[in-house]
Amino acid sequence: MRALRLARCWTIEELAEASGVSVRAIGDMERGRSLRPQRGTVTALVQGLDLDEAAHSELLAALRAGRPATKPSVSPASPYALPRGVRDFVGRHAELATLRTLVQQSVTESRTGNRAVRSPAPVVVLFGPPGSGKTTLAIRLAEESAPSFPDGAFLIDMRGLDAQPLSADQAVLRLLDAWGVADAELGRQSAEERLARYHATAAALRAVVVLDNVGSEAQVRPLLPREGGLLLVVSSRRTLAGLEGVHRTELGALTREDSASLLRAVVGADRVDAEPAAVLAVTELCGHLPLALRVAANWAATRTNWSLQRLADRLTDEERRLDALSAGDLRVNTAFALSYSRLAPGTARMFRLLSLVPGADFSIPSAAVLADTSLPAAEDLLEELLDAGLLMASPGDRYRFHDLLRLYAGARHRAEDGDEASVAAKARLRAWLLDTAVLAGRWYEPEHGAPSPAPGRLVALGDREQAMRWMKTESDNWLAAFREAVETGEHAKVIEVADATIWFSDHWVSWGHWIEVYKRAAEAAAALGDPVREATHRNNLAGAYWIGERRHDKAVGEAGRALAIAEKCGDVTQQAWAHHHLGGLHALVDDLPPAADHYQRAKELFAQADEVNGYLAASNMTIRVAEKAGRPRQAVAAYDEVMDLLGASEYRDRIPPNVRDYSTMYAAFYVSFAHLNQGHWQDAVDALRPIRGQLEAHGWHERAGMVHLHMAHALVHLGELAEAETEYRAVLTMADLVPPAMLDEARAALDALAAGTPSPPTHFA
Repeated sequence: MRALRLARCWTIEELAEASGVSVRAIGDMERGRSLRPQRGTVTALVQGLDLDEAAHSELLAALRAGRPATKPSVSPASPYALPRGVRDFVGRHAELATLRTLVQQSVTESRTGNRAVRSPAPVVVLFGPPGSGKTTLAIRLAEESAPSFPDGAFLIDMRGLDAQPLSADQAVLRLLDAWGVADAELGRQSAEERLARYHATAAALRAVVVLDNVGSEAQVRPLLPREGGLLLVVSSRRTLAGLEGVHRTELGALTREDSASLLRAVVGADRVDAEPAAVLAVTELCGHLPLALRVAANWAATRTNWSLQRLADRLTDEERRLDALSAGDLRVNTAFALSYSRLAPGTARMFRLLSLVPGADFSIPSAAVLADTSLPAAEDLLEELLDAGLLMASPGDRYRFHDLLRLYAGARHRAEDGDEASVAAKARLRAWLLDTAVLAGRWYEPEHGAPSPAPGRLVALGDREQAMRWMKTESDNWLAAFREAVETGEHAKVIEVADATIWFSDHWVSWGHWIEVYKRAAEAAAALGDPVREATHRNNLAGAYWIGERRHDKAVGEAGRALAIAEKCGDVTQQAWAHHHLGGLHALVDDLPPAADHYQRAKELFAQADEVNGYLAASNMTIRVAEKAGRPRQAVAAYDEVMDLLGASEYRDRIPPNVRDYSTMYAAFYVSFAHLNQGHWQDAVDALRPIRGQLEAHGWHERAGMVHLHMAHALVHLGELAEAETEYRAVLTMADLVPPAMLDEARAALDALAAGTPSPPTHFA
């Protein structure tokens, strides 16, 4: 970047003026502080520098070599960041040596650049009994290998032992989210398209992905990388024998020497070396399993006045009393029981209650709610459990159980707390999770926005970003609470949560559970005899069926049910939304006459209900349907109506900023087809020029590429060849984000320009 600027004898300020990119952004790029500039920024710089094809290609190659847009940008607080490994890792020398060789071989091959001789990306399967240290070894390998994998390390808990394990598609969504793929883009793709995007992105990465707690081959088979520099590490209690072409490493018990080394690392060399017989007894009583040894060692490390023989005696006593417990291996339980029995009563109660958390991890506020205590007190208790080895740290100031410890905590809870305490604690947590989901979700509603100040609120919801972060981080927990509310017949709360997430769902379309949310809400409304709310959520369900699963038949069915219910109870707004959904569903299959009729009826009903935002949505779609039906004048008239509404003073405060932006962008995008197909080239350019770069920000990359391509074609027709060339090149900068056919069209157009024989199309679909 600096070389290109200096070749023109420009200062940074001059380049900023020519490109429209800020001085600070250019400076950060040149100093290496900005490793992942946005594609729109790069396109603007290309245009500002007026680069020829060779220089443009060189800049694009430098961008890809450094950190392309498909590479990850994950914050330390991301739930998918690799958690910190243990500081006192010992043993597993043979296993690590084999794995290091595999990693080094992969790194060497990925750096040769010779794709013809490269083997598939490596996949490591670590398997063994519970408590054998599979996750710890996976994290250790990832941490050691970090210098060779500059694009980061990520961990996804596949929850293979749960009643509803994470599916391969859910894992794909989480990884693509961690790698910076826009949610709007993921939401428009089918599961097959998302998987293809996963493999394309993974092939460009040099990163480590740990898939932890895998229960079956089906969970991971689609995720096995085909090529590239991605290192995939899988941990499972099973051998996963059905997976082919993977490197399996079995983990069993530690050797006597390594077991003693683990005690030495945690307890201290002097104490361990002074009692070799007691050390042997402790390691035998723990079965040489790393988890049991670590829990016992953490207990001893906090009692410096106790001998290790006293620890061995205690372990023996505990073993005799464990006839009623079934949470894993008996000797593992022995170590758990010893540490648990020495906890203070409040800490032990917290340990037991945490077994009620439904998700893979939890926050301090969740723990405070469960224990009915303050945030500082809850944090102190969690840190005590962490110090005792009974909890593990998770990214983002969160905590998690080893699955055996969760089972043990649950057993102690059932034995000591009773059903009444369990029901009360679960009800507290469920109410708090759902109430907070309502507050966070309503941040995105025009009528609500920021929640009112509340000094006692346990989480920060001061802006949309905080609300989004909470909704995503706690999604497993609040969804489980939602399901509990369904099971316990809390119909009003089910509807309240669904109502509060209607606008929010547009910002997280790829989540994958909106069908369930709106289906349960519609059923809850029916149970309460509330037809308006049932029609509302049948309409939402219609959209979710199409967006989430591309189920056209299901979507049409639910929209039809919503319309019938709304007509019967006389609710005009939900009738309008039902017609709006039906219009879109007919348009999707090019059944244009009924699509136009439904949109017209939607507009009439929205006008009757004085619902301007719905009217804008239907009017926008009228533009596209009219143009596709060969009625360009009607399309232009609908566009003019949208722009008049957006500019009307009486609607200034009634149209939210996001609706205003969306309406402006799509009205211009849709009407451009009418101008293009009539040969009104200047009108097309005038419509498209203001929305360049805006669609990319929402993740609508294919349509953003179409804006550049169509504008370039129109400019050629106008004889503006230099600007047309710039727009064609802008398409090429989106190489990883748009269909290959679009790239081919842009390249062919550039070749024709270079040859002096441009022949842009005159029909646009």
